[in-house]
Amino acid sequence: MVLRPAAAKVTSVLDGQLWRQMMASGAKALELKKHEVDALNVFPVPDGDTGTNMYLTIQSAARDAEKITGKSIGEVAAAASMGSLMGARGNSGVILSQLLRGIAKGLEGLNTANALQVAQALQAGVDTAYKAVMKPVEGTILTVSKETARAALAMAKSGGSLLETLQEAEQKGLKSLAKTPEMLPVLKQAGVVDAGGQGFLVILGGWIAVLTGETSISDTMSETESSLKPNVEGSTATRQEFMQIENLDYPYCTEFLVKGTDLRVEQMKQDLLDRGDCLLVVGTSEVVKIHVHVKNPGKILDYAIQWGSLHQVQIHNMLEQNENMAHAMKENETTEDLQTDTKIEHQGQPLKEFGVVAVAMGQGIADVFISLGADEVVFGGQTMNPSTEDLAEAVRKVPARQVFILPNNGNIIMAARQVKDVVQEREVHVISSKSIPQGISALLSFNSEGEAETNIKNMERGLSSVRSGEVTYAVRDSQYGDLTISDGDILGLIEDVIVSTGKSLYEVAQSTLDKMEWKTHDLVTIFYGEDTKLEEVERLQDWLREENPSIEVEVHPGRQPLYYYIFGVE
Repeated sequence: MVLRPAAAKVTSVLDGQLWRQMMASGAKALELKKHEVDALNVFPVPDGDTGTNMYLTIQSAARDAEKITGKSIGEVAAAASMGSLMGARGNSGVILSQLLRGIAKGLEGLNTANALQVAQALQAGVDTAYKAVMKPVEGTILTVSKETARAALAMAKSGGSLLETLQEAEQKGLKSLAKTPEMLPVLKQAGVVDAGGQGFLVILGGWIAVLTGETSISDTMSETESSLKPNVEGSTATRQEFMQIENLDYPYCTEFLVKGTDLRVEQMKQDLLDRGDCLLVVGTSEVVKIHVHVKNPGKILDYAIQWGSLHQVQIHNMLEQNENMAHAMKENETTEDLQTDTKIEHQGQPLKEFGVVAVAMGQGIADVFISLGADEVVFGGQTMNPSTEDLAEAVRKVPARQVFILPNNGNIIMAARQVKDVVQEREVHVISSKSIPQGISALLSFNSEGEAETNIKNMERGLSSVRSGEVTYAVRDSQYGDLTISDGDILGLIEDVIVSTGKSLYEVAQSTLDKMEWKTHDLVTIFYGEDTKLEEVERLQDWLREENPSIEVEVHPGRQPLYYYIFGVE
């Protein structure tokens, strides 16, 4: 990047107002580039959603930062961290949320931050992100963020200005990004750099734009105002929330900040656990945010004021605000929506011991999970990873003390694990299912009368009893191992590894099943997608029966997008 000191603002420190602006600018920058980042997916299949996931995460961070009107960078960074946690989607979004969480830790208690403090906060973000990932892999967003933080620290310690510090971080980050294909062979083979690292640098570029004067506060907010507003129409999660509000015994949404000198977050959580619904208590020893739905807001405020001073107090009567919207949505719901969207928890309903939340990518697949005993189904999967907040809302709807989550996609597991940090009123167990067949196998191993630990062991064991395959199509020309892939080719995958390619859906499906060694198993399950013609399904089914009539074949209309077939053999 060419430095333009004449155009740059003379800013030696960051305050809350600038950090809010930088969050919005980062969100806008990624909004404009998200599809380019999506295109860096290492597989040429239509599930490259890293840019979209990171955008939705930083968008949520910017939205929450905007709610804080004070000038303290510590407060604004904490709000942005909270927003990113609630909005985190996919592995890339979760890692980004952890970066912002660590940055917030590094900035906590500060009204302003100079170059060195900002660089140290970046390093704290990297440390937090690395700790959050069970098996950190170099050549990813982790590596790129690590190099940016290292460069920022070196520049700041040598006396560099705030702008110089972030620009140097960006330059070193770009060099690190260029090296990611050398660290991860799969990137080199696909001819791309790491998507997560690219997304992070786009956000960083948005931050720098604020300091260089390329984006003013008014321009940034006017451009991002619409994108920072929650999307009500067309949102399943929002539609469910309106329906839920009609039945709540706790109609007052109460949220506020508590400021003090020795705030004990865990004790406050425990004290408020039985005071209402949808409880959220996060923060530090000096600033805590509380969100809860209650019958009497006064009692919650009376409790909180014992800890310190109250700020940003907001109380909303959800019934009054949402009555018209809920009524309109009731009239327009389809029968299909009712099957999945009205399984709302009734207050006062006796809690059972166990419940299950599953993620599904098609109505037909969702119906299978419901028929097998899942309490709630969250629609998501490739290209549409549900956020931590989406999963948390589903967990809260389950009338059970303990809830098992089946992510059914490797890119959703991290977001699912963060539900434990958000939902305090349920004990949450995440089963690491990476595919629809694995999720179904795990659910079949579930015993509602058993013990939690026994269920966890049995469900995890069930994951290894099934092999998963998919058939989809290529979205670009690519070279994968020995396979030369052209845009539009049919692709066969086994456990997310491309094993077959061709022009014929029927032939690629056959090849994929053969490589899954289906003839050595007892059962083949097929979910066909919304774009798969019935005659194609029948042709494949006939072939299976002709080849080995002794093997049971189950065929279901999964109605999933993007994937012609999802196979399970066990």
